[in-house]
Amino acid sequence: MAQSTTADGKTTTSSHKLAGEHLLGIYLNDHLAGSTAGLRLARRLAGTPHQQLPIGAELWSIAEEIDEDRSVLIALMEQFGAPRRRYKITAGLLAELVGRLKLNGRLLTRSPLSTMIELETLQLGVEGKRLVWATLRALAEEDPGLGLDPPRFDQLEQRAIGQAARLDAMRLRTGRAALMER
Repeated sequence: MAQSTTADGKTTTSSHKLAGEHLLGIYLNDHLAGSTAGLRLARRLAGTPHQQLPIGAELWSIAEEIDEDRSVLIALMEQFGAPRRRYKITAGLLAELVGRLKLNGRLLTRSPLSTMIELETLQLGVEGKRLVWATLRALAEEDPGLGLDPPRFDQLEQRAIGQAARLDAMRLRTGRAALMER
């Protein structure tokens, strides 16, 4: 039997030990690394060169939500006693940096395609986040003793769906503008 402490400090006992609490820690660390990189990308996109455009405000809003979601992951890791793996977070941040180096036909300036590609990257990350919430909801429903709240994961999943829709609308607008450029 596995014991865990809920957010309100109650200790719960699971009817069966997670087959892989260790694996859950790895899974959550992987998503923490991805959300850290996604947060950096969203904040960068919201800033220069878009801070004066409507897309900048929308991206700041999404970045704030990503930051909140990242905090949920950290709280879950603490609840299950999963240590944060700094090397994974660092690898995620390095991947975001490398992602800035695109063979886009321009050496020192942004290509008209840069924003569209970066929005696609962010949208893929949000889809991964939606999947982690769906997985955690399924775990919570399977074993209430884990101390997880299925409705909370539903809310988080719906927020990710909304973020993906907003990113897709931005991607389509910027893509049309970039590809129709004369």
